[in-house]
Amino acid sequence: MVHAVLDAAAPGLTIIDLTHQVPAFDVRSGSHTLVRVMPHLGPGVVLAVVDPGVGSARRGLCIEVTLPGGDPRFFVGPDNGLLIAAAESAGEAPISRAFGLRRDRDRERGTFDGRDLFAPVAATLCRGVPPEDLGDPVDPESLVRITGGVVEEGRLRDGRSCMRAEVMWVDHFGNLQLAATLADAQAAGVPSTGTVDLTVLDVAIPLRRVGTFADLAQGELGLLIDSNGHVAVVAGEASAARQLDVVAGALVVLAW
Repeated sequence: MVHAVLDAAAPGLTIIDLTHQVPAFDVRSGSHTLVRVMPHLGPGVVLAVVDPGVGSARRGLCIEVTLPGGDPRFFVGPDNGLLIAAAESAGEAPISRAFGLRRDRDRERGTFDGRDLFAPVAATLCRGVPPEDLGDPVDPESLVRITGGVVEEGRLRDGRSCMRAEVMWVDHFGNLQLAATLADAQAAGVPSTGTVDLTVLDVAIPLRRVGTFADLAQGELGLLIDSNGHVAVVAGEASAARQLDVVAGALVVLAW
């Protein structure tokens, strides 16, 4: 239906479906998904809907950023933190303009804003209508933001160095992306070879430091830097999340 609305309002659009597999109600996963794809998108409109607050007082948004080459990119979706990180990474700067979308009075409590509000706005932007014609300016500082993941350095009682990190994302294959980035790992002194102990629920499990998935035997657990520059706990041709019984939001400790 969203495709149908877009096509009816702006025939001939090129529409790219990024994914329909974000877990239900998981705004943080949706935000991470958008950040991952930003380097690969050109100018245009990003329509994103992960919206457990649909029908509530939460705002609908249009965010405008200027890409490094000078072209605009618009982000349309709910004001629940879904859009912010992607918008800032795309423009490589703080958000300069944001608009709270106007809606028809007879749809003030709608349950399908993706179809009834966000898709029409996205199509209208694609036709060249400026965002100020679609909503009222809002202070970018007032936009809802998702808190960053936990990353802490420390030392265990046995003297070993450690890093405590939140599991930010579990992908389709069961890989665990941690909040810690390559820079965090280097600053903490995480070894680039050998093994690192992962502690989950007071159980220590050795992880082999590898450069890619193919370095692991089937079912073997390892630690690598993934394609998005984050520390990830993975398993060879298997689900690390299932083996470790870990979900997004869990806190794990790496020790060496």
